[in-house]
Amino acid sequence: MSKDHAYRKGVYPEDLISFRVLIKETDLMVSASKDLRKQTGDRVHHYRRQLENYINSKPDFLSTLLPYTEDPFAPEIIQEMISATRIFDVGPMSAVAGTIAQLVGRDLLQYTKELIVENGGDIFLKTERPVTVSIFAGSSKLSDRLGIMIYPEQMPAGICTSSATVGHSLSLGSADSVCIISSKASIADAAATALGNKITNQFTLKREIESMKESKDIKGGVVIIGKTMASWGEIELTKI
Repeated sequence: MSKDHAYRKGVYPEDLISFRVLIKETDLMVSASKDLRKQTGDRVHHYRRQLENYINSKPDFLSTLLPYTEDPFAPEIIQEMISATRIFDVGPMSAVAGTIAQLVGRDLLQYTKELIVENGGDIFLKTERPVTVSIFAGSSKLSDRLGIMIYPEQMPAGICTSSATVGHSLSLGSADSVCIISSKASIADAAATALGNKITNQFTLKREIESMKESKDIKGGVVIIGKTMASWGEIELTKI
């Protein structure tokens, strides 16, 4: 297992069927009550086709770090990415992983009652029992030592993470992990990116978290920088 995918080692319940779907840059790990490889692949192709066609017609959608103008004629995935990222003043691609996890997950729920869709550390979650989501924070001593308890009444939920020290995603800050919980993975992804960009050291934690608390779209979050951790909102932490 690569360093970038180390967070996957403790994600999946043993009583669900887990499988990987890899299509171009989209790398999903899915857990469901049955093998849904074909259905998952079909939905990934569907949404990737929408995304790629839109980028071909409007290349700035791929590169801009600024909020994108709303487009009522755009396909569903584009509208979802634009809407989520405009809330937090970031570019639309900031929410691509979370949005794909969310839309694919929503579509797969017609085949299974329990489902976990993880896309690059961004998770869509809908189960009938409590789930512990481990917080991976790279080389921090707190990495994989704490988990967030998510209960059925909080689902479907989006749990998304941004990091300046793990993975390939662009972050302008220095946090080892910024984990955000929302009812929508698209919004959690955009918020994690936005907050991660603003946290440049442990001294900016309090100010930026206070700002994030004002968002009604966010249920809570956890930030880790080295040995320092902060959390807020509807978060129940547990040792792992």
